[in-house]
Amino acid sequence: MHHDVPALSHDEIHVWRMAWSGTVEPPFASLLAAYAGPDAPAVVRGEHGKPLFPAPWNTLGFSWSHSRDTALFAVGRGGAGFELGVDVERVRPRPKALELAGRFFAPDETSMLNELAPEAVLPAFLALWTAKEAVLKAHGGGLSYGLHRVAFSLVDNLARPSCFDGDVAPASAWQVRPLSLGEDTVGALAWRGAERRIRVFTSPL
Repeated sequence: MHHDVPALSHDEIHVWRMAWSGTVEPPFASLLAAYAGPDAPAVVRGEHGKPLFPAPWNTLGFSWSHSRDTALFAVGRGGAGFELGVDVERVRPRPKALELAGRFFAPDETSMLNELAPEAVLPAFLALWTAKEAVLKAHGGGLSYGLHRVAFSLVDNLARPSCFDGDVAPASAWQVRPLSLGEDTVGALAWRGAERRIRVFTSPL
């Protein structure tokens, strides 16, 4: 499938939302090729499996995610090794949310969730989860890096970088933004660097 994509400036991140049947591969490759151009080399895998372009093409950062019937693809331009990550989760009951937070989140985050009213736990948990996943996808370490090593505070249910550990630090170097995807879907976008404008598009399957 061929895609015509809008021009991508260095102060923008483009996010494509598309339906996903679970049986047909989303058109991530064709979207990426449209942004990278015909001379781009093949995508390679980083140390921990993150897909990326080899230098000097690694100024184009990209990430994708899918959950149930929704898929997201994000792309942006920056310096060499530009780090960009996206995550999406469909809203569904998670009766073990507090248990999962206790096992994998930072202690302050778990305490914060335990203090919430029961109906407020799931939205807060998903805001934290998607923010963490987006940062770790951007960094390339994935879940094995440790969700507790990227800690957030919550302000009006918005995840704000608080304390990052290791080579993903400092937290102040990161931008993490929620994506408005409707009441039944939660998404987050993360990149290391200055503030940028986010543009969201819809793509057919």
